[in-house]
Amino acid sequence: MRGYVIPSDEEYRVIEYFETIGDRRVLSDVQPGYLKKLLPTGPPEEGEKWSEIQRDIESKIMPGMTHWQSPDFMAYFPSCTTYPSMLGELYSAALTAPAFNWLCSPAVTELETVVLDWLAHMMNLPACFLSEGQGGGVIQGTASEAIVTVMVAARERAVDAACQGLEGEEREEQMAKARGRLIALGTEESHSSTAKAAKIAGVRYRAIPVQMNDDLALTGAGLQAILDECRQKGLEPFYLTTTLGTTGTCATDRFEEIKEVKKYHPLLWIHVDAAYAGAALICEEYQHLTASFDAFDSFDVNLHKWLLVNFDASCLFVKCRLHLTSALSIISPIFRNQFSSSGLVTDYRDWQIPLGRRFRSLKVWFVLRTYGVAGLKSHIRKGIKLGETFHSLVRSRHDLFRVLTPPAFALTVLTVKSTDDLYRPHVDEVLIPGMSVGLIKGGRKEQDQENEITREVYEKINAGGQIHLSSTVVKGAYAIRVVSANELADEKHIQKAFEVLVVIAEKAQEERRE
Repeated sequence: MRGYVIPSDEEYRVIEYFETIGDRRVLSDVQPGYLKKLLPTGPPEEGEKWSEIQRDIESKIMPGMTHWQSPDFMAYFPSCTTYPSMLGELYSAALTAPAFNWLCSPAVTELETVVLDWLAHMMNLPACFLSEGQGGGVIQGTASEAIVTVMVAARERAVDAACQGLEGEEREEQMAKARGRLIALGTEESHSSTAKAAKIAGVRYRAIPVQMNDDLALTGAGLQAILDECRQKGLEPFYLTTTLGTTGTCATDRFEEIKEVKKYHPLLWIHVDAAYAGAALICEEYQHLTASFDAFDSFDVNLHKWLLVNFDASCLFVKCRLHLTSALSIISPIFRNQFSSSGLVTDYRDWQIPLGRRFRSLKVWFVLRTYGVAGLKSHIRKGIKLGETFHSLVRSRHDLFRVLTPPAFALTVLTVKSTDDLYRPHVDEVLIPGMSVGLIKGGRKEQDQENEITREVYEKINAGGQIHLSSTVVKGAYAIRVVSANELADEKHIQKAFEVLVVIAEKAQEERRE
């Protein structure tokens, strides 16, 4: 570029960052507003040398970064990146094209179609989600964005069905009435994005209760009961988010049972939110989970969580692309061209809410080719193994910890026992076979005591900065979540996290005895 010299050593600074990331404090400890105090009140009048800008990355930006690629980051879910993915992002930036239709840059559209079909095959998705039929895939920004997109499509499908054969004002009146009766469904364990999508779509929302003895999964009976209840109230359930790997505990809904209910409710749009755990479907041992997906309308997985593609790359698959395009397509004269008019090309602007889109398929292509299917399977299985290792370590300290939910997709959810509860046996010893949730056996007082000590341990761990964990609340129980699916993590980091947890938990119990 004219007037600009590319820094020849910048790639080495990125490499150095990754090689030394384990030496950094994983969780930022700056205070709100720290950066404004360090920066000038406005931009420079004249351009600065890159060496001056680069120095500020380390001195001003890095202190405010939480290092998600650190092997000591075990909070939320992973947000992985890799060198092939970063190179794909770099090429995408160099080739920048809004890509709102095929003609903008044919390769942007066509590579996306190809790699998403590759992914569908890798994850054992039914053939109805492939581009060669009536379905296909599209890269969205996030799983939340995907949910909003398909909920709008589901809403328009439901409204259109309620207005069949009507025209003019009569149709408009019926559309308004139909929209007023619509209600979207999720569960108590669904990601909050479903409730948010309902707000955006202008429809009601209901969270379906799930039970501990059902492994916190949505069952067919539970779904049918809510459908019946809604219709008795004059409401029309038109959309449901089911989940493969819930955010709190990685619970998986009963897809086979839900498929049976779907037979009697053909206009209920069922979306499978597999944002994190869907990555495991590339491994044969998890592919049985897709057996019922042919009855569902859409499926989404975030490659930027567990499949080594940097943020953002959320892959949405739909069984009938016409439902998306019918709801989202607006034809403006400026977009008209012979290729779009021929119907022989895909214009992905009609598959999403924004108009423009980035060349995100390039980084997906780079990662798939660099690691291969075998390499990605190995990465997933490594994360699962680390989760099992951590779970076994937790089980070895029955005096300190209670496993709230056994490990699922590398996630372990646990609580810290209060001193009054040390006589109680480990959850795995008191639960009936098949029951995966172990809440404290006692009253509100006992639960409050356990919640208090668990919260205290969690907050002290994150304040220490050696590792970073996240928390959740399950049926009133405050719990700590631990998941290590980072490419840089190995068993020594799991051992370190466990040791930090033990030291702080032991101290918390000891202080309560005094």
